[in-house]
Amino acid sequence: MPCQRESMTQDYFTQGELVGVLTAEPLDRVLDYKAPEGGCWLGAFVEVPLGPRKVLGVVWGAGKGDWDISKVRQVRRVLDVAPMRSELRAFLEKAGAYTLTPISAMLRLATRAPGLSDPPSMRKIYRLGATTPDRMTDARTRVLAVLEEYGGLGFTLKELAEMAGVTSSVVKGLAAQGAVEEVDTPRDTPYLPLDPDLPSKALTTDQALAAKILREAITSRSYGTTLLKGVTGSGKTEVYLEAVAACLKAGRQALVLLPEIALTSEFLTRVEARFGAKPAEWHSGVTMTERRRCWKMVGIGEAQLVVGARSALFLPFRDLGLIVVDEEHDTSYKQEDGVLYNARDMAVLRASLNSAQVVLASATPSLESWSNAQAGKYARLDLQARFGAAELPAMHAVDMRAEDLPSGSWISPSLQMAVKRRLAAGEQSLLFLNRRGYAPVTLCRACGEQVGCDHCDARMVEHRFQKRLMCHQCGETKPVPQVCPSCKVEGKMAVVGPGVERVAEEAAMLFPDAKQAILSSDLFGSARALKSQIEEIAAGETDIIIGTQLVAKGHNFPRLTLVGVIDADLGLQGSDLRAAERTFQLMRQVAGRAGRAEKTGEALLQTFQPEHPVIRATLAGDDEGFWQAEAEGRQATGMPPYGKLAGIIISSSDAAQAFDLGAHLARNDQPLRDVGAIVYGPAPAPIARVRGRHRVRLLVKAPKGIALQAAIARWTGHLKLPNTLRLSVDIDPQSFY
Repeated sequence: MPCQRESMTQDYFTQGELVGVLTAEPLDRVLDYKAPEGGCWLGAFVEVPLGPRKVLGVVWGAGKGDWDISKVRQVRRVLDVAPMRSELRAFLEKAGAYTLTPISAMLRLATRAPGLSDPPSMRKIYRLGATTPDRMTDARTRVLAVLEEYGGLGFTLKELAEMAGVTSSVVKGLAAQGAVEEVDTPRDTPYLPLDPDLPSKALTTDQALAAKILREAITSRSYGTTLLKGVTGSGKTEVYLEAVAACLKAGRQALVLLPEIALTSEFLTRVEARFGAKPAEWHSGVTMTERRRCWKMVGIGEAQLVVGARSALFLPFRDLGLIVVDEEHDTSYKQEDGVLYNARDMAVLRASLNSAQVVLASATPSLESWSNAQAGKYARLDLQARFGAAELPAMHAVDMRAEDLPSGSWISPSLQMAVKRRLAAGEQSLLFLNRRGYAPVTLCRACGEQVGCDHCDARMVEHRFQKRLMCHQCGETKPVPQVCPSCKVEGKMAVVGPGVERVAEEAAMLFPDAKQAILSSDLFGSARALKSQIEEIAAGETDIIIGTQLVAKGHNFPRLTLVGVIDADLGLQGSDLRAAERTFQLMRQVAGRAGRAEKTGEALLQTFQPEHPVIRATLAGDDEGFWQAEAEGRQATGMPPYGKLAGIIISSSDAAQAFDLGAHLARNDQPLRDVGAIVYGPAPAPIARVRGRHRVRLLVKAPKGIALQAAIARWTGHLKLPNTLRLSVDIDPQSFY
């Protein structure tokens, strides 16, 4: 019987043996090195020489030996971190193959922790000492009680002082007497243990049944995906936290993905209330030190639960047992630059390799998840009612054709009256418009010129608070012009259409005594500032909230009883495949913010098309009817999830060069036709120029079940592109700009 390749079976390499090391450098191949003194394990994180530099790499297998052995260099050192497990290596390879991403770029996603190669840094921690203080005070008693309660665990000065409710000088005083021990320890310390046996909130019958089914799935230690569908406010979070508890009891790790950093603050509070300590965090809002700590502790199993953004999927979990994708329909789970992947789909892939469970939670699931549940690929659990005394809001259309609204105003008389009633009752109102800034268009009334970006084919949006025009494609800004850039006439510049800032200006005039807040991602300099504003709203310190889609994502504002959608028709225009689906999801989600406590909520949708099928389905609350109709339409046209799409985006500083490449690909599409795929294009992208680069798109459509990635690889693999040309492949595109 022929023996297997050594690289498939060998786990340890002795000094001098050839090892294949994958680096995150754009080489897209494994390089041969000699194992260092002391040898190394398969999956070890190593530092290797590459030219004159030292780079991070991972031992991917045995070396090929197809290089002059005398020129093969030695691994410099093995890093003091847990080796990359086989499940994660397989995940990177399969995810790379699916998204047609070079494996080196996939590794970059998995090594995004700063300072991995740095020696461990130290910090002072405080733990229970051996002596008794000369005198006891209430403050000192509290400090010692905390340390005893946690079994002698150490805390930083700030942590211990906060937990005991004392000043840092009290802790320092105890340390001076030896009652508290001050020691230097490595900065990357384990997280406080989470206790899954702490009591949960009282669950409804629906919630208890769903939690029981999820617990059983987790104890099976096998792969499975469950769609947890429940109306907004039905307690989906409490249900999947019970799944997290079951996962922790089984000694495995859990990951909860959230679509928005702003949601983490409230969620962390709920986790702490349920398990007695805060989990690890992984997103752009945490410090570099905390990111490194999280990465390292996850690898050795000392972080039981991670709460994070989509990139947390690439952390080196020691034993991952559960992945929760909260608000799984959210478009922010799709990475739109660099490596183009959908975190929802990648979560399913990673769980399948880890024998883990996936919970996809949403009140308005994506059609992909809904159809997978219909087909029996995913299990489905439904929560039909709101938790406690809360009831679903009453939803009504405001027919704008019948409203007497002056020019330049956006809040209808019907909505104004509804807001005034809420103000009189001491309740909150939300005015929702999914458009940032003050106005989407600035034009010259003399010549009709619309102010556009100098680098993109996009109109610039006025942000009045910043006194600037901004391009929402490239981020370029410039002052609001007083003179028309085209005809040079002065004093004729005017704004057209509303953004949230303009609605806020109108609301301030209509309701001068009301305290208002604007929730829009561009108005906050940091995640911390945004969290603070959301906490203030949740505490009931604001009367009127004016927000973009940021406000539709999972927030709980107990005093909020009215939602007014300024322009419910906004997402219905255009040719986006998912326009109807996204509008329906957004309207249902934002309406669901109202009436989440004891008081009944109301949602008013301002529309010029009250008879539109999406508006009617939204008002009727006929979720299943909507998904069924949407599914039938997609099936009839062979569109996802009942067919496959891939977007090809070509960009160049020279428009003709981009078109020439697009035309060449369209003419030579035999590899695609061989598998039954069709190419549409080339055509200018809807936004044909971004950051000074001209963009051309092709769209590949194929039946479900064919090897589309392999065909695309054959189709584009032979291309040798100059530095001026870029080509990217987007499998399962979510946007078509």
